[in-house]
Amino acid sequence: MSELSPLGLYIHIPFCERKCPYCDFNTYAGLEALHQATVDALCAEMERWAARMAQYTVATIFIGGGTPTVLEARQLGQLFEAIHRCFRVAPTAEITCEANPGTVDQAKFAVLRTLGVNRLSMGVQSFRPDELRFLGRIHSAEDVYTAYATAREVGFANINLDFIFGLPGQTEGDWQATLDEALTLAPEHLSLYSLIVEPDTPLFHWVESGRSEAPDDDLAATLYEMALVQLGAAGYVHYEVSNWARRLAPEDEHSEMPRLACQHNLMYWRNQAYLGIGPGAHSHLHVHAGEVPVERRWGNRKPVAGYNRRVQAGGPLEEFVEEIPPRLAMAESMMVGLRLVREGVRLDRFLALHGVLPTAIFADELKQLHKAGLLIVDDERVQLTRRGLLMGNQVFLQFLPEA
Repeated sequence: MSELSPLGLYIHIPFCERKCPYCDFNTYAGLEALHQATVDALCAEMERWAARMAQYTVATIFIGGGTPTVLEARQLGQLFEAIHRCFRVAPTAEITCEANPGTVDQAKFAVLRTLGVNRLSMGVQSFRPDELRFLGRIHSAEDVYTAYATAREVGFANINLDFIFGLPGQTEGDWQATLDEALTLAPEHLSLYSLIVEPDTPLFHWVESGRSEAPDDDLAATLYEMALVQLGAAGYVHYEVSNWARRLAPEDEHSEMPRLACQHNLMYWRNQAYLGIGPGAHSHLHVHAGEVPVERRWGNRKPVAGYNRRVQAGGPLEEFVEEIPPRLAMAESMMVGLRLVREGVRLDRFLALHGVLPTAIFADELKQLHKAGLLIVDDERVQLTRRGLLMGNQVFLQFLPEA
């Protein structure tokens, strides 16, 4: 490993004021009594990794959750002090913090800026009161405008807004209105996600019991195509299946990666190294097993109190650990890389990661998907066609060993 190997650092804050009914993330409401103990445990876990991460430079930091902004200012400061004590952070590092528009004020945003956060990601999800109620959000549309204006006032120049589409009963007009309002704010980045009914969530049980209709996949596809057209016309570059970055200059129109793309998420989509800190956080690193480097993935224990106890006792934190066989690692590089709409899977990057070209390993799969009009394959990259973009999950599965 080079001394300057880049690393994405993710810190998981597992707390929310209210758990949304569609959410299957490892987050909990009503655990305020555990906030400080968990911050202490997060810092202690970072201390465990300090010596082992000496060969990495942290290129991106993402404070996610949950809702990191439910923490007190001093607790956020404690986390950042530990980050800089334990890791070598690049001076140009992208540092993102998630925020809920209903849990922030000017003082909290100012603290984040003072701590070095240079990118803010706010979970808006909708501007419509009925949709916000259905999604269990604690904020109003007015809260969004206030939080956004406040973030600008304290100096945030790179803001992402998240939205969800394909809700039961949502119309094209509803979605059009949401897109119009989002574009009026002119954020640097937009993330749009189709509503998914995840197992064992309240939404899952609502659908199972008939309390709610299931999302309509055909409607979701229509709303997605509406976004493709409207955001493109408004000057946003569609660079990943669910993500758009505002075009800064004419050259962004034709570049494979716009400058305002989320650099942290690119670490995931390019199948690079990342370290997750916190309950339920996942990590992916190349480690040395004897003389052979091995790709290893693991996830921490999920329950917050159990995670805290294990950290305090110096015990193992992992809930699962798996070594990724080379063929599966290559398949995963294809699956995540194809999510990058313009960049796709670059042949040179794949070769550097795996020592072989994807056109050699996946010759049959690429031929069939190209013939079906789902992929473009040339001398530089493999990427989805417009039709492939709408059928992405079916395309991705073709690369798995079991497919």
